Amino acid sequence: MSVRLKITFLFSAIVFGILALVFITIFYFSSKSRQSYIDTRLTSVAITTGRFLSRAETFNPYLVQKIDSLTAIAFTRKTIQAYDSLNKKVYSFNDDDADTLITSEKLLNDVRTKRKIYSKIGEKDVVYYNYVDENLSIVIVAAGYDIFGWQNLRELLSILIISFFGGFFIAIISGYIFSRKLLKPLGYIADEVKEISAHNLARRMKTGSSHDEWYYLSDTLNQLLNRLQESFEIQQRFISNASHELSTPLTSISSQLEIALQRERTADEYKKVMASIYEDMLQMGKLTHTLLELAKASGSKGGIEIKPVRIDEIILRLPSEISKINNAYVVLPEFGKLPEKEENLFVLGNEELLVTAIKNVVVNACKYSKDQRANVLLNADQKSITISVQNMGDGIPPNEIENIFQPFYRVEQHRTSGGFGLGLSLAQRIIKLHRGAITVISKQGENTIFAIHLPMAEYLKETSIEY
Repeated sequence: MSVRLKITFLFSAIVFGILALVFITIFYFSSKSRQSYIDTRLTSVAITTGRFLSRAETFNPYLVQKIDSLTAIAFTRKTIQAYDSLNKKVYSFNDDDADTLITSEKLLNDVRTKRKIYSKIGEKDVVYYNYVDENLSIVIVAAGYDIFGWQNLRELLSILIISFFGGFFIAIISGYIFSRKLLKPLGYIADEVKEISAHNLARRMKTGSSHDEWYYLSDTLNQLLNRLQESFEIQQRFISNASHELSTPLTSISSQLEIALQRERTADEYKKVMASIYEDMLQMGKLTHTLLELAKASGSKGGIEIKPVRIDEIILRLPSEISKINNAYVVLPEFGKLPEKEENLFVLGNEELLVTAIKNVVVNACKYSKDQRANVLLNADQKSITISVQNMGDGIPPNEIENIFQPFYRVEQHRTSGGFGLGLSLAQRIIKLHRGAITVISKQGENTIFAIHLPMAEYLKETSIEY
């Protein structure tokens, strides 16, 4: 079933319920109003008859019957009876002699206790009234068929039934039109999305000026397309740069082998060629390993081992780790504001990946420092741990800071230096995988500070934040 029909049926069902409730309420209170009116009229007849009968010297039963027969009231087939204290009938009047009303002694006794009882016998409304004054104490039964009241109720019921089905039919038609108009923007959005592909990701949907749900949906899809376009562009740049970086050593190896095979050479010349090829192979192997690490860091947390990792121990390992990469690099660890409890120095994550991320940032700092030194400062507050890596170098131009975390990107002035431009990109992805962030503050010609922020393991547990 289409959404349009579902909305139509739902709308019609709601209108059906409202109309049914309103019409039932109208008919119920109209019926109660008729009953209240006839109850009052019959009670009035009973009281009048009782007054006549209590003045026997003026109104004898025959005269009262004449008066009852000539009285015009709003019902027909009248029956009026009176019973004394011994439940003996002392007066009776019927519009139709064949129309009799049988009353039990129990009911008469109940009326003397309750004073008045209303009931229905067949189509007739009946009032039992205990009339008492200084001259007389009798129970008067007044009954009649409310011909006009029932006729009005039947007419009202007919009007309500016709109005109900008419209103329900109108609700179905208007509901279908309403749902069609309501879902029209959704159809437009679906058609627009259908036209968008990887070849025209720059296309966007019109959001309009009314800030309603359709605007929100269109704007959300546009934001999604922005992210997809950015991801595609990054992916294309990544593939292009990776292909270039991989093809460079392969081209060098191929060229050297081709030249070496053109003529016979001495053993020393072959050794030089093989040494050059070996360096190219090491370079290519290092690039492949880095690309694999980047792919691993781009995945989900479900594929890596998560456990508490103590950050200060990683910081203490950095000097020896970095010296293995380059003996000229110097790392100076510092400890600033630290928590009193040792457990607040732990973060939840994968130790190998965290070491790789922090090491990449530190290596990058040493590499572009004037003195090849990097200061690593560890601080902690109630929620997070911050690792600040500072060097004294040329700094990063403001217009290039937002690009330094992209794969294979290198600052213009450092593009001739070694490396692949993957270290910072890999570090950022690993830190994001650990619910952290990296910020950069750089002053050209002075220094650059990379700050790595990681949430404490204790804070994640206390706030019940899912890792």
